[in-house]
Amino acid sequence: MSDIIRLLPDAIANQIAAGEVIQRPASVVKELVENAVDAGADTIQINIKDAGRTLIQVIDNGKGMSDTDARMAFERHATSKIRSADDLFALQTMGFRGEALASIVAVAQVELKTRRETDEVGTLLQISASQLEKQEVIATNTGSIFSVKNLFFNIPARRKFLKTNETEFKNIIVEFERIALVNPPVSFVLTHNDTEIYNLPVSVLRQRIINIFGKNLNQQLLPLNVETSLVHLSGFIGTPASSKKRGAEQFFFVNGRYMRHPYFHKAVMVAFEPFIPAGEIPNYFIYMNVDPASIDVNIHPTKTEIKFENEQAIWQIIVAAVKESIGKSSATPGLTFDTEGAINIPVYDRSRTHVDPPKVSVNTDYNPFSSSQSHDYTRKNTDWEQFFEKKTGNPVNTESSGNDVEQAEFFDPGFSVFQYKSRYLITPLKSGLVLIDRRRAHIRTLFDEFMKKIQAHQSISQGLLFPEIISFTSKEAVILPYLLDDFAVMGFELNDLGNNSYSINGIPAGLENIDAIDTLKDMVQKALETGCEVKEEVTEAIVLSLAKRAAIPYGKQLSQEEAESLISGLFASELPNYTPDGKLIISTLTDDEIDKRFK
Repeated sequence: MSDIIRLLPDAIANQIAAGEVIQRPASVVKELVENAVDAGADTIQINIKDAGRTLIQVIDNGKGMSDTDARMAFERHATSKIRSADDLFALQTMGFRGEALASIVAVAQVELKTRRETDEVGTLLQISASQLEKQEVIATNTGSIFSVKNLFFNIPARRKFLKTNETEFKNIIVEFERIALVNPPVSFVLTHNDTEIYNLPVSVLRQRIINIFGKNLNQQLLPLNVETSLVHLSGFIGTPASSKKRGAEQFFFVNGRYMRHPYFHKAVMVAFEPFIPAGEIPNYFIYMNVDPASIDVNIHPTKTEIKFENEQAIWQIIVAAVKESIGKSSATPGLTFDTEGAINIPVYDRSRTHVDPPKVSVNTDYNPFSSSQSHDYTRKNTDWEQFFEKKTGNPVNTESSGNDVEQAEFFDPGFSVFQYKSRYLITPLKSGLVLIDRRRAHIRTLFDEFMKKIQAHQSISQGLLFPEIISFTSKEAVILPYLLDDFAVMGFELNDLGNNSYSINGIPAGLENIDAIDTLKDMVQKALETGCEVKEEVTEAIVLSLAKRAAIPYGKQLSQEEAESLISGLFASELPNYTPDGKLIISTLTDDEIDKRFK
């Protein structure tokens, strides 16, 4: 039998290695920009075409390379940063394994122009699928220009599985923000299809954060600065009041490198827990400096997962530092006593010996069991079986089906609704009792209403007497063109003011009490989380977000008519039992279950 183990050709091996490092266009941007930072550049320009499919170009004014170094840089494991194994534990730069450029040229067509300041001329290299096609002397500026064209051109399967341009460019922005946040002394310009997305001048850290995420963040940042023998913590956390349900900006950096660390994130959440509502998350930009020998950054190809030698001790330091920052800033409201309008409680007077008891008026002739008594209140008598048949054309089916209430299963004629703790509605069925989560029922009916309007392209907008101004971050603005049509159909009238700002001239009719700015921000964040792969899924996500914003809150008492109207709308839905995100709305208690409790 012949041998079956063979060495892979270099071209195939490089493509396999590229799959670990170069997963999408954003991976190329990350590697090239980090190389530019390592080269000492203080000005970096990134030009993107078609979300990186057609072109990713990074121009820097760093130290450049000689012709020999330029050629060697594309070989696997060629690096200027490692001389011995000990160097792995004393890293101060981003790239170090020499895999990035070799992986990129394995799956793209790459052109490099580079020159050192001491050289009179520079070098041009053109490499396609790891094959050198051209190397010649050229005139070029000091630094390097990397142009990566037609990513995955030689691996059609990889190219086919790239996401939409909106999603891929959103991922590019994510990587760009991480690098820009840790390099305030470097100016960055990012363009997409010749449109400038970011222009970040050299600045201090606070200004860099504001330039990226908007000036509204300026008043919400609390400084963080603690130095111990294990770690130096610096950066900013958001005020408790700036916490939000979704879309918070949360970043950890260690020794100038972005990292994901769920354990340290939990430390921040523990520190914030007493100060923010349940379910909300704070902003934070936390920078950690530690001894490079105490961490291992080489445990994952993307280098975003880092292993720490003293995790538990650093966890305690983070909790204490965040609490101290909140305390020093007086970010949490103290107890204040406002005496204006307070009730005047009289001082007890011992000289008073007689107290008049309250008088109660009683009708001694009232007989509650008499059918001839007149009552001031007459409950509305609604025949729900007739209503349902008239509205839907379906006959009524009174058989119970467990917890799911069929559309046809309705209440006895002349039903009554009981509100429990301003959260649930309880009303009789012919076969028992039904309990309805009031807010979830409203979410279901609003969602159905908005979706019908979108599908029918019918919008009813309520104009605002005083338009409001909303500003979006660059990351949010990227996805806006994808959402504006849906917003318009819902009833939001937005006018583009430029610089990612819009005036809100109208909101959906009937939703005048919503916070228009927070609602739009919330919907955009939901769309960012969902992605842009399927238009219907994005539409449903933002409609659900709007329905949740507009739904009645827990704790608000409804009138009898409002409660009956809500139940009417719920059972007109095709899916009354669950919210669009799968939460139970209706639970039934059958007559048999009730009877068992009394046996």
